[in-house]
Amino acid sequence: MGTFNIIIIALIILFIVWRIIPTKGVRQINAAQLKEEMKNANGHKQFIDVRTPGEFKGNHIRGFRNIPLDQLLLSSDSLSKDKEVVLICQSGMRSDKASKSLRKSGFEKVTNVKGGMSTWSSY
Repeated sequence: MGTFNIIIIALIILFIVWRIIPTKGVRQINAAQLKEEMKNANGHKQFIDVRTPGEFKGNHIRGFRNIPLDQLLLSSDSLSKDKEVVLICQSGMRSDKASKSLRKSGFEKVTNVKGGMSTWSSY
């Protein structure tokens, strides 16, 4: 195997590991934990669904506000940095990306729902 192939394989492995490792400072919860979080939110949390408007319209969790991922940073000024932001999408990938973006924008309390909406209906 040539050096070029080894470098390509190493880059692929690094990319996969980078996608799997949770973002520092972002709390990860599952759908069952989300149900408990929603019961005890008492207005101290902001629940954001980063899917497209069409996906949100088709099925969403009551209490979540739809801000599509591509509009999140533009709309982040409508979110309070003093309250925790809980993010969900269909599978957990877009909400993880959104979590990273919010952390870089100065949000300190950010939570990602692992598995997203695809796991919500099983609870």
